[in-house]
Formats: sequence, C-alpha cells, structure tokens
Amino acid sequence: MFHNKRRAGALTALAAAAALVLAGCAVDSGTGGTEGGGEGGSDNLAITFLPKNLGNPYFDTSSAGAEEAIEEFGGTFAEVGPAEATPDSQVSYINTLTQQGVGAIAVSANDPEAICDALNEARDAGVKVVTFDSDTNPECRDLFINQATAEGIAKVQIDLIAEQIGDAGEIAILSASANATNQNAWIELMKEELANHPNITLVDTVYGDDDDQTSFDKTAALLQTHPNLKGIISPTTVGIAAAARYLSTSEYKGTVALTGLGTPNQMREYVEDGTVTAFALWNPADLGYLTAYAAKALIEGEITGEEGDTFEAGKLGDYEVGADGTVLLGDPFVFDADNIGDFDF
Repeated sequence: MFHNKRRAGALTALAAAAALVLAGCAVDSGTGGTEGGGEGGSDNLAITFLPKNLGNPYFDTSSAGAEEAIEEFGGTFAEVGPAEATPDSQVSYINTLTQQGVGAIAVSANDPEAICDALNEARDAGVKVVTFDSDTNPECRDLFINQATAEGIAKVQIDLIAEQIGDAGEIAILSASANATNQNAWIELMKEELANHPNITLVDTVYGDDDDQTSFDKTAALLQTHPNLKGIISPTTVGIAAAARYLSTSEYKGTVALTGLGTPNQMREYVEDGTVTAFALWNPADLGYLTAYAAKALIEGEITGEEGDTFEAGKLGDYEVGADGTVLLGDPFVFDADNIGDFDF
C-alpha cells in the first residue's frame, strides 16, 4: 500500500508550530482532546509522537502524516524527542508524558529494552503505547505498526545491490546505531538472503549512529579500508543520504554502487546525477498516519491489540492486528530515475 499524495502545507505547519516542551522541541496542534496532555480515559485523544531523534527528515515526514490523521479525527497532536538517538535518551520524555496524562504515546524505539520500564509505567497509568518504525520488546507496548515485513525489507535491499553490482563482489553495510532494533533485524536477514548470492561477500558493517557527519566519515573509511568494495547498503535514511553525498563528489562515483532505505527528497539529486541507481522505502507519512489511527482505536477501546482485532484507518482503509500485536503497513517501494519525480517527501 503506497500513496504519493503529500501535503507540503502540513510540513510547513509542522515546522511553524514548534514549541519548547520537556527541555526539547515539541509540536502541538489539534482541534480536540487536551492541549499538551490529557486526563486519561477513553475520550483522551491527546497523542504524542516520540521519534528516535528530532531533526530527522524521515520522522518529520511520519509526524506530518500523524498530524494529518489526528486532525481528521479531532485529537491533539504533539511531537517530542531527543536530539540524539541514544538508547536511553527517550526515557525522560516518556516519564514526563505519563505525568501529563496523554492518551497515547507513539514511539520509535532507539533500544528494544532501555525504555521498557518507562513504557510499562505509562501503561499502568492508563496511557496507550504504540511503537512504530522500531519496536520494543512486545510486552512493553500495546501495538507495533510495522512499515513492512523485515524479510521484505531485507530482500529488496539485497536484490537491489545484487542487480547494481552484477551479482558479484564485495559489499558493506552502513547502518544506524548498533542497538537499533529494526536495522539489526534487517541486517541479520540480509545476511541470510546473501546465501542466494554466493558471489557477493559482505566484508564489513559499520554504524553512523544516524548522524550525517558520522555516516559521511564512515563511508569514507569503508572505501579506504576495502579498496575492492563494489557496493554499500545503508538501511537508514540518514546513512544513505550521507553516503551518497560522499560518493557524488568522490572518485568512486559510478564505480561503487549505493542502495538502501531513503526518502525521495533526500536522494533525488543523487539519483538524477547518477550516484544512485535505485533505493527503497515505504511511505513514512502513511506510517505515521496509520500509527495515529491505531492509537485512536486503542484509546477508544475499539481494539485491545489482540490478534484478529480490526480497525479503520481513514484514507488507508481497514487493518487487522496480527501476531504479537503487530499491524503491517505494506510492502517496500523501489524509487529510481523513472519515478522519483512523482514523489515529494
């Protein structure tokens, strides 16, 4: 399921509505619910999004989708988060949101365990917890909104790099943080998928910590350490953009392939100048939109997170809760020179 309709106005409104909360940046908007928090209960549609870190275009887009959904059903949208995606940097935000009595917290976890105690305290206080993008341990949340199956995400990245390097040669992975749940799961599955490509060798995995400059430097180091490298996979939007920026002005442009997970707006210039042939992603705006509607369904008691529960998610249609309280958004989408002009996020 993929939608190319974007709301440029929503992103502008998101930036313009910035306010300081929790010693970090926050965004509040809404037509109902409780401003900046709530009193708990089935009518409390105050939903706060807590991404891995602020200033990340991927999460800016998912939050824009969430804000669109929350405006549709008359709730209150807010976003808070740390400046850096470290394992325990989200704990203080969760504790404060619990004290504020929000209706739901939607969080992309920097670590599967580090925030569990805080999330369970929130749930004990009546706050619904929905993870999206990167999950916690299942016992720490009510639902996980999965952007695509881990198997599908791993396979599309291996398929792309195999096609781009002629199915033979050395490759490396430039990931986010070493503790990132989703990236680590995809990497393990990519290693399994490589069994179907016996002439491709994974020679290194490095971590840019979802920081642009660190990822840029790690790319340079990879190319110096492995002079026979033919391709890089970066399963993170920050990493692939930084790696593309390095390659685009280096001697390796056109000789070392780069693919992974990126956003069209970040990667457009590198596709158009030939640095990158193709990359993949889902629509993060749809991910945020679906997460918001799932939080609403939990708050209103329409679902409990049990397998087989169903709920309606606005323009995206109906969804069903699967095993382990997981809801699947859809399949990854491949962006290339033929279609990247059709997207704006």
